[in-house]
Amino acid sequence: MRILLSNDDGIEAPGLARLAAAAAMVSDDVWTVAPEVKHTAAGASLTMAKPVTMTRLGAQRYSCSGRPADCVVAAFAWLFEGQTKPDLVLAGVNDGRNVAEDLAYSGTLGIAREASFWGVPAVGFSRVKNAAIAASDDAWLAAFIRGLWQRRAEWAAEGHWLSVNLPSTLPAAVRQPSIGRDKIARKAEVVEQDGDRTVITFPRGRAHGTAPGDENEAIDSGFVTVNRLNWFGQTRLDDAFVTALRPA
Repeated sequence: MRILLSNDDGIEAPGLARLAAAAAMVSDDVWTVAPEVKHTAAGASLTMAKPVTMTRLGAQRYSCSGRPADCVVAAFAWLFEGQTKPDLVLAGVNDGRNVAEDLAYSGTLGIAREASFWGVPAVGFSRVKNAAIAASDDAWLAAFIRGLWQRRAEWAAEGHWLSVNLPSTLPAAVRQPSIGRDKIARKAEVVEQDGDRTVITFPRGRAHGTAPGDENEAIDSGFVTVNRLNWFGQTRLDDAFVTALRPA
């Protein structure tokens, strides 16, 4: 089985190293293509019609000057052109949970979303900040990945991918939560003002709001959470409403 790894925290991120260690317990054909630097909230954006630099850092390990989703495109369109494509794409392990509106903003999940466009099963892994990392975590994660692969027929439908959040401590039971609301970028801070010109920033952080049954509640209670997502993104309008939109 060929596994492709990527992330949005950068090629040297500790979470990616942990994911690589776990993946190596599952397969002897693991490749890494990850961004040179951290890309917070990059989503699924791509670098179009501009140069992207790929740097070989070692055997089956590359950095990419582009965004997280660019790494998937570079792998499929360039690195593996004319070769066997990856069977599974794994993203992460993100430094911090990805919940609520993060499902749209997250570069980690943008990687998994892009992989779904190439018809490949994909999983985005995230973990709470300042987790209680243990030596046994890699083996636990490897077993979890192996289980997902063995049961992929149950979740890897076309256009779908998984978002997995890991709690502070492993091992842990698994729960499928509802998607909550805990928006990042809730405010703006003025950095500089000069006449009509104003420089602002959107500070990091969130309210850590939670509701019964959502991801934050489950993660804070020590559960691994799994959500299956898709990119179809359309809720059909009533036909009568569409017809009524036609100008007289």
